Amino acid sequence: MTGILWYFMIRNVNLGCLMMYRNYRRSRLNPIWVLIGTNVLLFIVTLTAPGIILFGGLMPAAVAARPWTVLTCLFLHGGIGHILGNMITLYFFGRYLRALVGDKRFLIVYFIGGILGSVCYILLAPPLSISIGASGAVFAVGGVLAVMRPKLKVLVFPIPVPVPLWAAVIGGFVIISFFPNVAWQSHLGGLVFGLVMGYFLRKQERLYR
Repeated sequence: MTGILWYFMIRNVNLGCLMMYRNYRRSRLNPIWVLIGTNVLLFIVTLTAPGIILFGGLMPAAVAARPWTVLTCLFLHGGIGHILGNMITLYFFGRYLRALVGDKRFLIVYFIGGILGSVCYILLAPPLSISIGASGAVFAVGGVLAVMRPKLKVLVFPIPVPVPLWAAVIGGFVIISFFPNVAWQSHLGGLVFGLVMGYFLRKQERLYR
C-alpha cells in the first residue's frame, strides 16, 4: 500500500481538551507515542529484513493459515512516505481524540477500527494482494473526530487554507482511494467504524454536559 504525506494541524483546540491532554501526559504512558515508536521501530527492522512484510502482511487468501496478520499488518509500512503520512496524521488526530475520550476509548477506536479495516480488506480485495499500514486505524480515529468535531478547522497539505475536519477526512479518503496500490478497502472499514463510533461518543458527550 503506497502512502501519501498528509499534514494535519488542528487549530482552535478547546482549552479544556488541552488541559486534559497535559494531565494524561504527566501521569500516564502516552499510547500515541507508544504506537508511533512501535511502527517506526518495525519500519527500521523491515528495511533490513523485508521478509517481515510477507510474514506480517495481510493476504486474504492466506489469512486462515496466518490469522495474526489481521493485526500485525497495522504495524508494517512499505516506504518512508507511507509511514510518515500515517504517523503524522496519527499524532495530530490521535492527541486530540485522546484528549476528548481518554486512553481506553482512543485505543478501542484505533485497534477495532484497524482490525475492521483488515476484515474489509479480506472481503473486498483481490485474494493474493497484500495490505500493510496503519491507515485503517488512522481513518477510524479521523472518522470519530469528523463526527464529534466536524467544524474544527485543519490545514491539509498542500491546500493553503483551513478546511472543516469532516471535509478533510472524507475528502482524503476519496482522493487517496484513486492512488495506485492503495488498500482503500482497509481505509473504508476503518472510516465507517470511526463514523459510527463517533456518533455514539458524541451522543454520550452531550448527555454528560
